Amino acid sequence: MAPRAVSIIAALSVIGLVIGPVTAVVLRAEAFSGFRPADWQAFRFTLVQATLSALLSVAFAVPLARALARRDFIGRGLLVALLGAPFILPVIVAVLGLLAVFGQTGVLNRALSPLGVPELQIYGLQGVLVAHVFFNLPLATRLILQGWLGIPAEQFRLAATLGMGRRAMWRCIEWPMLRRLVPGAFAVIFVICLSSFAVALTLGGGPRATTLELAIYQSMRFDFDLARAAVLGVVQIGLALSAGLIALRVTSVPVAAKGLDRHAPRWDTAGRMMVLVDAAWIVLAALFLLTPLAMVVLNGVAGLSDLGTSVWQSAGHSILVALGSTALCLLWALPLATRWGEWLGLSGIALSPLVLGIGLFLIVRPFANPFDLALYVTATVNAFVSLPFVLRILRPEAETIRAEYGRLRGALGLSGWAWLWWVFLPRLKRPLGFGAGLTAALSMGDLGVIALFADPDRATLPLKVYQLMGAYRMDQAAGAALLLLLLSLGMFWLFDRGGRVGPAA
Repeated sequence: MAPRAVSIIAALSVIGLVIGPVTAVVLRAEAFSGFRPADWQAFRFTLVQATLSALLSVAFAVPLARALARRDFIGRGLLVALLGAPFILPVIVAVLGLLAVFGQTGVLNRALSPLGVPELQIYGLQGVLVAHVFFNLPLATRLILQGWLGIPAEQFRLAATLGMGRRAMWRCIEWPMLRRLVPGAFAVIFVICLSSFAVALTLGGGPRATTLELAIYQSMRFDFDLARAAVLGVVQIGLALSAGLIALRVTSVPVAAKGLDRHAPRWDTAGRMMVLVDAAWIVLAALFLLTPLAMVVLNGVAGLSDLGTSVWQSAGHSILVALGSTALCLLWALPLATRWGEWLGLSGIALSPLVLGIGLFLIVRPFANPFDLALYVTATVNAFVSLPFVLRILRPEAETIRAEYGRLRGALGLSGWAWLWWVFLPRLKRPLGFGAGLTAALSMGDLGVIALFADPDRATLPLKVYQLMGAYRMDQAAGAALLLLLLSLGMFWLFDRGGRVGPAA
């Protein structure tokens, strides 16, 4: 089979995975009688929490990115690198870490109790916001930090020559950059928070703190009201697509700034007070992001020796799902690593995994027991959700290879498969390993579709951690969470390291 035919098959399979489940959901929604008050509450809460989460993440990211951009200190590179860790961190692991810090018996409440300070509550809207800021503050910081680092040093040198003060430099140099970047960062985080399921499932505080995704899960899992779940899914699709289009629109504005790439000292950063302010933001952010991870490790070490057979069985399920997701995602991504393929892959961000899960449930149900296919459906949806990130990683390098070696391919008369095996794949090895590691880590820690389908015999490790938390077996939950963290980071490292083995192409 020719590579072009493989590309067409990959594209058609992705399109089918989008159209089929969405059509099944829309058709099923026709039987719904109307929106209930609880559904309107879920709709409002979804918008409120996504808006506040994006707003807080961006608001805290601006001073943090500014401090990182204008200060050099030991460990700065490591801290910036660690800002990417929450992206591949399993949500349920982060939730356990946040509970250990902000929970009823957490470190913070124990420290504040002797002072007579009222007890902090982690469940409800405040808990959802804390978790979303934990996950998205690093993303917003990285996006805005790139903007700050992209300001040419000549602009700061000219401002110093003209004797401009801090306020004038902010108004003329920094604020225009933020005005271009902040709306895009806000929109991207808003889209991410719209489809946040695991955070609302674990930290939501009852009916008043229920998102659309959580309402879909409750309709399927507890009420088995397929019509209600379907119509909520249609609403979720509409919200996600609208927000996604807006995000694409506001993030398409380029930041045009050119310079000679010279380093210039920042004269506006002098003064003890400025140093203390920047240091405070950096230290507080590091404590907020790293303390929950440290608590997961500390609490989980003791629980590792108390893990039962069911936990290890769930870990095996998670490994199989992660490997299956990675293989399927790469089978899609390699032939779709083009401009049109990347646009096709963006549907993985716009569509909710739970909506896809419901659609696949409705399609499979007349022919087989969907619960028997829980792991296969989970692996498929996880691969689809990871596809846009992997395409973003592969496409630039793939297009470079085609441009640089296209003439050589024609001169040597290489067939499609010879070209793929001897030229394309070897030179794509590094981004391929990184993409595979990212997919495996995301799939390993996913708590989404599996919560709809799985029974106790087919639970993955994230679902098992959630079940242990629900049974108040917190020591075992902490041990299982540490195991999940080690497996997720380990799979990412193995795939990424595998892509770097051997001489550089």
